[in-house]
Amino acid sequence: MKHYDYSELAVPGVRELMPYTPGKPISELEREYGVSDSIKLASNENPLGASPKALAAIAGELDDLWLYPDANGFELKQALAGRHDVDPACITLGNGSNDVLVFLAQVFLQPGLEAVFSEYCFAVYPIATQMVGATARVAPALPRDHAMPLGHDLRALYEMVSPETRLVFVANPNNPTGTWLDGQRLKDFVGSLPPHVICVVDEAYSEYADGDRRGDASTWLDEFPNLVVTRTFSKAYGLAGLRIGYALSNPGIADLLNRVRPAFNVNSLALTAARAALDDHEFITRSRTVNAEGLEVLRSGLEAMGVGVIPSAANFVLAEFGVSGGVLNEKLLRQGVIVRPVGNYGLDNYLRITVGTAAQNERVLAALRQVLES
Repeated sequence: MKHYDYSELAVPGVRELMPYTPGKPISELEREYGVSDSIKLASNENPLGASPKALAAIAGELDDLWLYPDANGFELKQALAGRHDVDPACITLGNGSNDVLVFLAQVFLQPGLEAVFSEYCFAVYPIATQMVGATARVAPALPRDHAMPLGHDLRALYEMVSPETRLVFVANPNNPTGTWLDGQRLKDFVGSLPPHVICVVDEAYSEYADGDRRGDASTWLDEFPNLVVTRTFSKAYGLAGLRIGYALSNPGIADLLNRVRPAFNVNSLALTAARAALDDHEFITRSRTVNAEGLEVLRSGLEAMGVGVIPSAANFVLAEFGVSGGVLNEKLLRQGVIVRPVGNYGLDNYLRITVGTAAQNERVLAALRQVLES
């Protein structure tokens, strides 16, 4: 079919938009490069797979696939309300937490209004902001010689806030850096924001992080009505393929988010799996243990090669090399190893490497040694 250019008909925010680039799937790599037995450590997936309780629950749901899912997600909302000690009216369900981040932009941003975020933030924040025609105000990150290099600088974020600001996005821990914020400092920051600014605390990696030092922003909702906390089942719970996440907020914010939420944005398998996964405490404990061990293996192995490693409270490390991350990535792909180059974040000499199984961690380190020596 002949291709026609319709870009002039698109709204300006979409016309200039550079879409999010996901990690390369294993099937695509093996098809393009003719390799086999590949591993993927690019998208921060749980190497243990999905919660066993979630898998068992899915099996019991298969006979009802001809029915539409519960559009309100009643049972999952009840479970989440109990977990976070909030009213179900505070919850917005999403097709991954990415979904609710986009809802926030659709509800609270438009041309002439602003969103504030750090220069090394999750790529969806600037994408959602541009999509609706709003202005992005990007705060410089902490310097490379800081104890938390490339992390969020809360003072710099605060200084970007203006009368036109409606959203401030803060990820804790942050992707792609893995850095985190002290819980009390973040709480003080939320409390310092004027009431016309909504602070979105993205806790996608919260299950991996040490809650004692990072805090749990969901416990602050009563104190700050302009706070939104986003969570996902894609990481520690291992349900990335089902795409389910949620937002916790004041009911007034949740009501607005649910007005733009498509009625069946979360499928029935995802609703059932997430409900069961919430109770799989043993699986989360095991995932945390495997991740902590893997983080140390990757950190020590990379540093032994002379590679700089950013401190991480998530399930990945951001590693700084003296050469282009894109060049290194290409050589790793030819060995059947998928990691994540982050040049799109302005981090040209870095690679983000997800913690895998013990065997996968050793394989990526061996592949990197070979590439660097050559």
